[in-house]
Amino acid sequence: MGAEVRVLVYQAAYDETQLAAVRAAYHQVSGELADVPGMLGNELLRDPLDPTALVVMSRWASIEAFSAWERGAAHRDTTEPLRPYRDARTPSGFAVYEVDAAY
Repeated sequence: MGAEVRVLVYQAAYDETQLAAVRAAYHQVSGELADVPGMLGNELLRDPLDPTALVVMSRWASIEAFSAWERGAAHRDTTEPLRPYRDARTPSGFAVYEVDAAY
């Protein structure tokens, strides 16, 4: 198995109503992902310099574990609640990084 992987999905919330909706969707999706093999956890992050910018960062045991889940039938349905809040200011909407070094 390869190195751990971090997946970042960029979200946006332009007012308190949208922020509450993103948080609710994050908690819903996280509950559904809790038992996915290879998923180590996730966090909802908010930029202190741009409070409209959020990121859902998930930790995976390997790129293989993430890819297997991403190819699976449940992937799109499970993440649907967050999809309306994708940050259109970013070119791809998400990024995948393999951990190269850590302490």
